[in-house]
Amino acid sequence: MERRIANAKLDPTFLMADVEIVATYELYNINRTKLENLIHRIFDTARLDVEITDRFGKPVMPREWFLVPLFVIDEAVEKIKDGTISDYRFDRETARFVKI
Repeated sequence: MERRIANAKLDPTFLMADVEIVATYELYNINRTKLENLIHRIFDTARLDVEITDRFGKPVMPREWFLVPLFVIDEAVEKIKDGTISDYRFDRETARFVKI
């Protein structure tokens, strides 16, 4: 993780800013690509809609950032672990998971 964020301030994926790690999680026996797709699908309604200029002056629209409280991320990880995440959807207005 430290290697990936080392040059964050030069990378539009990281919004051309330094990164502070506020939480880490351990998940086992899960495909990383499928996990990333799942997270994008779950939090799609909370995706940050921003355009920034990279260090070469090119406009970039990062798709990796979501406006979600940390407690909701904690809850999402628990629901992924216990296999119940597909029973819920994220409600952006209340910033909570709602049972489908």
